[in-house]
Amino acid sequence: MGLFGKLSGWLSSIFGKKHVRIGIYGPPNAGKTTLANRIAMDWAGEIVGEVSEIPHETRKVQKKDRVVIRDGKASLTLDLIDTPGIATKIDYHDFLEFGIDEEDAKQRAKEATEGVIEAIKWLDNVDGVILLMDSTKNPFTQVNITIFGNLEARELPFIIAANKIDMNGSPATLQSAFPQHEVVPISALEGINMDLFYEAILKTFGKKGR
Repeated sequence: MGLFGKLSGWLSSIFGKKHVRIGIYGPPNAGKTTLANRIAMDWAGEIVGEVSEIPHETRKVQKKDRVVIRDGKASLTLDLIDTPGIATKIDYHDFLEFGIDEEDAKQRAKEATEGVIEAIKWLDNVDGVILLMDSTKNPFTQVNITIFGNLEARELPFIIAANKIDMNGSPATLQSAFPQHEVVPISALEGINMDLFYEAILKTFGKKGR
């Protein structure tokens, strides 16, 4: 490492000027936007997007830049990327159950499909990923395995967050399903264990700071 590199590393260690682009990925309704809003509110006082019980409510990537999280001397600047839910099949009939008319349901299904493609493309433009899983559901889904495989193939650092522990979720099931990775049990809605989650972010993504 040259003198400049050493100096840059020294300054980063003192001032914590590290900057990473982090994507929040997961299946529909796992709580991605709720988590993005929680992080942004905790550290920037603003939300990223609107939340809904309707699946695929987020159909385009939403961003919140320069969210600075801190823990003692360490700090990390995040550009948060809230991605549309990844799904292997999107059927417009699923939207009809929420009282949406057929024309609107078909349009939503089209936009949701385009959103999945956009989300996958964004994997080429992030430094790391928060893989958000619903701890109340079976982790061995085609969607989870597909996302997992994409992350490992790209050698992207990632955190597995087991969301919805406030709804009697089972983070232990997720940990046993992915024993080689740290699983952080959280409730993005209630703010449970967010301190542990932020510690994991600093530890995992701080190494990728630029």
